[in-house]
Amino acid sequence: MEIIPMLLKEMEQEAQITRKMLEIVPADKFKWQPHPKSMNIETLAVHIADVPNWVALGVHTDGLNFAESPYDPGKAETTQDLLDIFEKSLAQGKAALESTTEEELLKPWILSNGDQILQRYNKIGVIRVALCQLVHHRAQLGVFLRLLNIPIPGSYGPSADVLSGEYQDKANLVSSN
Repeated sequence: MEIIPMLLKEMEQEAQITRKMLEIVPADKFKWQPHPKSMNIETLAVHIADVPNWVALGVHTDGLNFAESPYDPGKAETTQDLLDIFEKSLAQGKAALESTTEEELLKPWILSNGDQILQRYNKIGVIRVALCQLVHHRAQLGVFLRLLNIPIPGSYGPSADVLSGEYQDKANLVSSN
C-alpha cells in the first residue's frame, strides 16, 4: 500500500472540512478569545490555515528549531485572507507530497527549541502530526464559534446546527468521501 496517495487523499478530505470552517469565521470577531490563556480567533484560524504547509516543512527539511526559526504563520485581516492563506498552504503541502518518495518520508525529523529536543519523528510522523493538529485546532475553532452562537458545519457527519437547520450551507454538509 502506498502512503503518499493515502496522505494526499486525507489532505483533500480534511481540506474540504477546513474550508467550511474558515469560511464562517467572522472578521469582526478576530480579536475575541474565550479565556485569557486561549488564542484569539484570528491566531487560531491563521494557524489552522497554515497547518497544511507543515507537510511541506516535513518533506523538505530535517526538522524545525524554534530558537532559530520562530513560528510565524502571518496575519489575516479578513475571512478571505484566511482562505487565501489556507489555499496557498494546502497547495504547498500537496506539491511537496507529490514531489517526494516514500523512502524520503522514512528519514528522521526533529522538532526542537535550541538544544532541547521536543519531538523526534520520521517525516511520515510529522505529516501525520500536522494532519492531527489540523483536526484538533479545527475542533477548537468550532468550540469558539459555538460560544459566539455561530452555527457550524458538520465535519464527519452533520453537526447539531445542521440537524436543527441553523447551518445555512445544506448543499455541502460533510465531505463527499
